[in-house]
Amino acid sequence: MDAAALRHEMPPEVDALPALLDRLEEFAEGAGLSPRAAQHLALVTEELAANVAMHAAGATLVTVEASRQGDSVHLLIEDDGPPFDPLSVAEPDLDAGVETRDVGGLGVHFVRRMTREAHYERRDGRNRLTALLDAG
Repeated sequence: MDAAALRHEMPPEVDALPALLDRLEEFAEGAGLSPRAAQHLALVTEELAANVAMHAAGATLVTVEASRQGDSVHLLIEDDGPPFDPLSVAEPDLDAGVETRDVGGLGVHFVRRMTREAHYERRDGRNRLTALLDAG
């Protein structure tokens, strides 16, 4: 497999995340990502895959693809769970105290902050989230 490309299929289970993170680390090293870019890629991917594992009842497969193209990393996370656009989640109120802030939403907040752009679509019965991250 090309060091600058990754394809990983996994069951939508939290226990499957460590193997995904190992593959992402190998990809980041082979693709020459900066330490910061590697960390952002791991955090974004883990957050999105964990959301599928914890919330997508009925999902049977998560597919993660990543490729380096110039100064960018293209990320695709696809699952066969029920339709859900994580990018439609409202921004969390970061000024609210912990006692009054709604639970959840911080992970997607980090996804938005660590990517140059992110898009969701439902295609062929699958949720597809694509993101563009910096490689340097």
